[in-house]
Amino acid sequence: MGNFQELKVWNKAKDLAVFIYKITEHGPISKDYGLRDQVRRSAVSIPSNIAEGDELDSDRQSIKFFYIAKGSSAEFLTQSIIAHEIAYLSDHHFDQILKESKVISSMLTRLIGARSKKKV
Repeated sequence: MGNFQELKVWNKAKDLAVFIYKITEHGPISKDYGLRDQVRRSAVSIPSNIAEGDELDSDRQSIKFFYIAKGSSAEFLTQSIIAHEIAYLSDHHFDQILKESKVISSMLTRLIGARSKKKV
């Protein structure tokens, strides 16, 4: 605990958020300020909650924030699906988002499981 920058899941989530900021700078989504900002906020929320959880004093507290990060991941994926279906995101970008979102969610599930099994 307390070294979130070394967590692989945090790095993947942070990289995804950076990717989202870059691809939403241009194209039709860049002009839909509401959806663009919501997608960005939910993407940033994932690594932010992982970091916050990892910095807390107990596994029990950490797990709560890891679950919030998992929820943010689902929120982000939902918004990305919508953006893709209204042609704001290319198939290529959406495929990357879908793949990374699934990996991050799976990694969070494993992290929650590992922290749940530790003796507190």
